[in-house]
Amino acid sequence: MPRPTLLPPAAKRLATAPVSTPPTGFFGRCHTPHLVLGHAVTGSQLVFGTLLLFCLTPWASPPVALALGLLLAQTVGNPFSRHTKWFTTRLLQYSVVGLGFGMNAHAAVQAGREGILFTVASIGGTLVLGYVVGRWLGLGRRVVHLISCGTAICGGSAIAAVGPVLRAQDEEMSVALGTVFVLNALALFAFPPIGHALALTQHQFGLWCAIAIHDTSSVVGAAAAYGDEALQVATTVKLARALWIIPVALGTALAFKQKGVKVQLPYFILGFVLAMLVNTYVPAARPLGPALVGLAKTGLTVTLFFIGAGLSMAVVKAVGARPYLLGALLWLAVSCVSLWTVLRVV
Repeated sequence: MPRPTLLPPAAKRLATAPVSTPPTGFFGRCHTPHLVLGHAVTGSQLVFGTLLLFCLTPWASPPVALALGLLLAQTVGNPFSRHTKWFTTRLLQYSVVGLGFGMNAHAAVQAGREGILFTVASIGGTLVLGYVVGRWLGLGRRVVHLISCGTAICGGSAIAAVGPVLRAQDEEMSVALGTVFVLNALALFAFPPIGHALALTQHQFGLWCAIAIHDTSSVVGAAAAYGDEALQVATTVKLARALWIIPVALGTALAFKQKGVKVQLPYFILGFVLAMLVNTYVPAARPLGPALVGLAKTGLTVTLFFIGAGLSMAVVKAVGARPYLLGALLWLAVSCVSLWTVLRVV
């Protein structure tokens, strides 16, 4: 008789932890509804709406939007958590497609060629290192593989694609996603100052971001804060890297001996490539490029606000120390090795 699957302690805590804990005291009053123009509205909803409107203005940058989302999550809470979770993935995908209208296909091919060797080496090395460190920490094999794939390829997108192949439980998915998103938030704030301190060029920083930061949203956000050239390089290399979801997912099915599973294709990457080709080879469409890219950057800013608003302290604490330690060790290894390589080679 097969043994029951035992969840790691972090997964058990996350399974029983609320998505967001209702605030008490002063912030708790923000959840009391009041009639406004005949509609019941809470203070937290007004705060959320005000911050969201600010994120739509030119004064809001991706790091600022993420910080505002984190501030909201730790104070009055996110009153629309279910809705923002649904919108986050879709808005990020549409924003990435929009960025393609500001890129040249020839420059993208050159950046992709330069990043492919970094990509192959870092993905393989991260998966192997994750397996070794995960066993040392005593974490479940599926949680280790999910965190390793998220670090190696493209954060939440990779975890979402590999999870069904592993037949991972919801709790295991939540632990991996929580780990990656918290580290993503740190990367978005940390990388631009480090790049400036080391006097990295736009090209170097964009390449480093694409390799060392997990999720596409934080890669694009950090690169956008550094400069336009860094944004173009980072987006192109990161999306080329994201295509490795497919072979890694297929390899996962073989390694874990899973049969009859489907691999989710990142179709939004095809949309990005198509937008880039239109911008390069259809002169009549080029005047629309700046407007579409502007909308895409605004969409990315709102996406990061939604991500920050979903990282309540309850979620952060429920993940536990060991998954964070695994994610941090992998992240530091990839960041340091890739930075050294970029400084030496590029």
